[in-house]
Amino acid sequence: MDEKSSSSSHHRLLIVLLMVMLFGVIMVQYVCPSRSECQALHRLGSWFNSGKATGTRVGDSELPDGFQKDPYIAEDGAMARFVPRFNFTKEDLNRVVDFNIKGDDVIVFLHIQKTGGTTFGRHLVRNIQLERPCECHAGQKKCTCFRPGKKETWLFSRFSTGWSCGLHADWTELTSCVPSRMDSREAPRSLPSRNYYYITILRDPVSRYLSEWRHVQRGATWKASLHVCDGRSPTLSELPSCYSGDDWSGCSLQEFMDCPYNLANNRQTRMLADLSLVGCYNVSTMSEEERWAVLLESAKRNLRGMAFFGLTEYQRKTQYLFERTFNLEFIAPFTQLNGTRASSVEVPPETQRRIRQLNRWDVELYEYARDLFLQRFQLARQQERRQARERRQQERRRLRGGLRTNQGRQLKPTETPRPANSRSVVTEERRREKPAEDSVASEVPLPDWWDLDENSTLEDYLDNVEQW
Repeated sequence: MDEKSSSSSHHRLLIVLLMVMLFGVIMVQYVCPSRSECQALHRLGSWFNSGKATGTRVGDSELPDGFQKDPYIAEDGAMARFVPRFNFTKEDLNRVVDFNIKGDDVIVFLHIQKTGGTTFGRHLVRNIQLERPCECHAGQKKCTCFRPGKKETWLFSRFSTGWSCGLHADWTELTSCVPSRMDSREAPRSLPSRNYYYITILRDPVSRYLSEWRHVQRGATWKASLHVCDGRSPTLSELPSCYSGDDWSGCSLQEFMDCPYNLANNRQTRMLADLSLVGCYNVSTMSEEERWAVLLESAKRNLRGMAFFGLTEYQRKTQYLFERTFNLEFIAPFTQLNGTRASSVEVPPETQRRIRQLNRWDVELYEYARDLFLQRFQLARQQERRQARERRQQERRRLRGGLRTNQGRQLKPTETPRPANSRSVVTEERRREKPAEDSVASEVPLPDWWDLDENSTLEDYLDNVEQW
């Protein structure tokens, strides 16, 4: 009897636990009906529902609640809702250029070390859908990227023209070098000066710094970098070396951080700024604080003026913004890789704080760039959704106009009008009163800040409260 009573009590306990879990899943749907909030709870509910025989599996194109999955939502583990910190002008945010690949326009890729630029550079020469694709051959580092019908290149990058302006040339070097290099590579022209569209990729400063340390630890030096500024390279006294041998292989992270001349410190800010504003590499012209403040503002200004920049941590969004900016499409989608050598390094919190302090200007630049990047993405998505909505409205107007024409024409003697209560007439009247696209939205309670112009459907609403 004791064993039977113990077994029955266990069964009752399991039933109670299952009922509690089921009740919790149901409550999640009521508390967070639109998935725009409570993301973690929805994940739990989706996991629980995935074990059921009915419904759509998590990971398919259709989510359990019936909405289409957005490939840009939570691709990178970012926060649930993006809150802008900086005010940018419409010109800063709306970055769509009239890139003429058949004319004289050139895309110039500023490749900053350890930002994923090698991967992005390969995308540029191997993965863009072009009328005349780049010619890439096995065993060759460079590809030939000619314009349609011309023997002229439209891309200035490591994998197309090589390091023509020096290894990992910065903004100061490229802007003074690229025009003359391009003119020397091609036949003399009497046409107006061509358009140069500068692009780059940025990365979280701590991850980038650790990645560069691991790269240097394996023997990388970048000795071939020219660092040309105001027509000359820096002297040894202006830019001392951190090591005495051929390279710095085997250096510890502590040694890497302790070198005061290490160019890894705030590398992104320096490479995007106009160095001539601070006397190039002559640090005696002003205090260190003043010098870096000038460089930071210059880097921000140049970043805003670039045709495009992407972020390593946002691969799909980077692809989307590039395609929209240049009206070019990639053949295969970008992949978000979370496992890197830098991410495999276990760094104590105090060491991370030291790295952030050493890269304080890069940290500020990255926060600024991330805010600008996400605002650009949000605006581009809203514009895309608005254009799609306008196309739907035009199609509805066209269909209604055709229907009125058919209804207004005189019936032939052999024709008889359909009954007023016929199924097709009722369906058409319902469609006219409430379009199918809006039927779902009317069933969901809308927030007080709902903007009818920007959120005419639930699909628009979910897009405008992006789950970053």
